[in-house]
Amino acid sequence: MGRPLLLLLALLLCFAAPPAYAHKPSDSYLSLAIHGAQIDGQWDISLRDLDFAIGLDGDGDGRLTWDEIRARHPAIATYALQRLTLATARGACKVGVVEQLLDQHTDGAYSVLRWRADCPATITSLEIGYRLFAELDPQHKGLLRIVHGDSTGTAIFDPEHARQTLSLAAPDRLGQFAAYVKNGAWHIWIGYDHILFLLSLLLPAVLAAPGAPAASLRAAFVDVLKVVSAFTLAHSLTLTLASLSVVALPSRWVESAIAASVVLAALNNLLPLFRGRRPLAAFAFGLIHGFGFASVLGDLGLAQASLLSSLLGFNLGVELGQLCIVALFLPLAFALRATRLYRGLFSGGSALIALLATVWLVERAFDLRLLGA
Repeated sequence: MGRPLLLLLALLLCFAAPPAYAHKPSDSYLSLAIHGAQIDGQWDISLRDLDFAIGLDGDGDGRLTWDEIRARHPAIATYALQRLTLATARGACKVGVVEQLLDQHTDGAYSVLRWRADCPATITSLEIGYRLFAELDPQHKGLLRIVHGDSTGTAIFDPEHARQTLSLAAPDRLGQFAAYVKNGAWHIWIGYDHILFLLSLLLPAVLAAPGAPAASLRAAFVDVLKVVSAFTLAHSLTLTLASLSVVALPSRWVESAIAASVVLAALNNLLPLFRGRRPLAAFAFGLIHGFGFASVLGDLGLAQASLLSSLLGFNLGVELGQLCIVALFLPLAFALRATRLYRGLFSGGSALIALLATVWLVERAFDLRLLGA
């Protein structure tokens, strides 16, 4: 039993330990419109991320004013454009700033950098190098939307895919789909609130009653199947509705509600809140988690055809990420279900998850930062 216990402990600690991901992962939104040899671009970058990178809060009072941001416009443009390269087969494109504005996304205020690039020749393919925040945040992603005539393409940049060449002749729909599948799975793996919510609901699956081990792996699997299916159905529904702009909720409400759902799911393992109705709770709270999943796709503003493909790929990636977690968790938990150590882990792990999620709830509800960046 020693090895299964160590593996299960490592799995729980891996997701419960890092407090820095209490908020939506860092993303920027890059839109390119191609006209012959010219590119009109817009780059939306989070003020929170820029403040951390180059400092925007001049008086250090914790609040950003328009005057403080405007005073740093040259620094923002320099910092961003030094980390973006555009080139055709004939050479590099020259980029110049047109204007700088502010906009509100689901997770806060963003600097809007509008620019224009002149390339050596008519653009048939474009090589893009993206290194924004690469030295500060290895999880940061750049979400690209590129428009050329009647076609719209997408791409996702991260440190492993910092340089990509995009053809304008025919969008690589399969490549775009695969990128969003990967991004959806990765979103689950770095979305610790989603994972801890799921683990809190899965912990009792190998117990027929509090303290009593499940009779068979089949019984535990059926219980897990009910919980995961309810969660999947619910978050897929609201992910679709939010991504298609049918329903929209403020990000602060959504993120706070997600943290509250983690608290309640963990406390349910310690107190009889909805112990016999975990699939119903998974469905109810899954509706809220779906809005959290939708924040990335909603902010990207894809064309309808691209949005549907990206939505399907992203949702598939989320489900694959969930299945990986279940595949790791269930055999280990079942092997340890009859041990005193698992019962201790069941109670202690649930208490730790509830405590951490309570801190997240306070941070999100009151816009505080209690546990690191």
